[in-house]
Order: sequence, then structure tokens, then C-alpha cells
Amino acid sequence: MIFGFHWRGGTATDVATGQTVQRDVWSYYGLQRLANNTAIFVAPQGIGNGWGNAGGEDVTFVDDMLRRIEDGLCVNPRQRFATGFSFGGGMSYALACARSNVFRAVAVLSGAQLSGCSGGTGRIAYLGVHGTRDGVLGIASGRSLRDRFVQNNGCAAQSPREPASGSLTHIRTAYSGCAAGFPVEWIAFDEGHIAAPQDGAPGDSGSRTWAPGETWRFFSQFQ
Repeated sequence: MIFGFHWRGGTATDVATGQTVQRDVWSYYGLQRLANNTAIFVAPQGIGNGWGNAGGEDVTFVDDMLRRIEDGLCVNPRQRFATGFSFGGGMSYALACARSNVFRAVAVLSGAQLSGCSGGTGRIAYLGVHGTRDGVLGIASGRSLRDRFVQNNGCAAQSPREPASGSLTHIRTAYSGCAAGFPVEWIAFDEGHIAAPQDGAPGDSGSRTWAPGETWRFFSQFQ
């Protein structure tokens, strides 16, 4: 089961349809078409089109959704995942902090600590993706989120390579030394605050972006 959290001002419908980038092709951040009917997808709607998580209310909302969904559907409790862009990335990070014993892995796309980090000491498989020229949530915020789970997961500290400005490429780094079953990966791309980066060209592209394939590969390793 994969939760897809929308960005600030976005909606559950935007995530479910992919309409802001490329309808259907970009549904659930491009993951639905890759899943080929092998996953249950959930697109929640945040209060005020955001994930402020005041007093932990949005984490409680996720807890309630899990109970409701799993009362009616057969869900593998070792196969729960979360992803999101921007504010949705912040919410995915909040779940990594507060519900590391519930979710198997998260993919945080251009996120920051926007929804809090209650707990934050548990291990969870973590993928961080961030643009080097992000002018909304600077890449330093993404690095900070990543480094919490580099430490939690016992990975060896390192300074991952990041692409040169103007290269319009991406570089993926898999940390070494992490506890078995708790990898940390980091993908830096040469672009701004976008959800569907593509190599060799600027802007979002639902059909050319490499991001869904990287997220699906990361999640799929836990089958």
C-alpha cells in the first residue's frame, strides 16, 4: 500500500489523477502505472490543502485511514509506503519519524521539516530526492532530513556527489554500512522545486522523468 501526499495547495485529486503534470501518466507521482495493479494507492486530502500536522493531527489521520482500509482490504503490514512532493514530502518525513514501526519505507521528494518529527529515532528505509537549485525548499533542508536517517540506520557518513549547475542530470548515491534492511539513498538533480525532473531538459515531464522509476525500484526491493 502506497500513500501519496499532495503538495501545499494541491489536492488528493491532483495526486490520484496526475492532472497537474500529465493526467494518468503522472497519477500517484507516476507510480500507479508502474505498479500494474500490484499495489493499493491512497491519496489523502490535507486540512487547508496542507499537512501542518498540528498536535500530530495528520499522523492520527493516517492511523485512522490505515485502520479503516485494512479492516476492508488485505494489506501486507510489511508493505506500507509513503511518498510526497514538497509539503507532501514533509508529511512523509513526519511519518518516517513517528511511524517507523508502521511504514517500511518513504520517498521524500523535495521536502523539508514542515510537518514535524515526533520521535525520529527509529529505523526506516529512506529515499531522498532534491533539486540542487530548489529556490522554495533549499537542498540543505533535504540533506538535513536525509542525515537523520543516515544516523538512525547506522550508515557510514559521506558527502554524496551532486550534479553541476546547468548539467540537467541527476546523481544517485546509496549509502554504505546501513543496518540490514534499512538502506538510505539520495538523489540530487540539477533543477529547481519540481516533482517530475527529466535529464537533458528543464521542467516537469510525466513521461520522461526518471523519478517514478527510482521510487518504484526503491520500494520494490522490499517485496
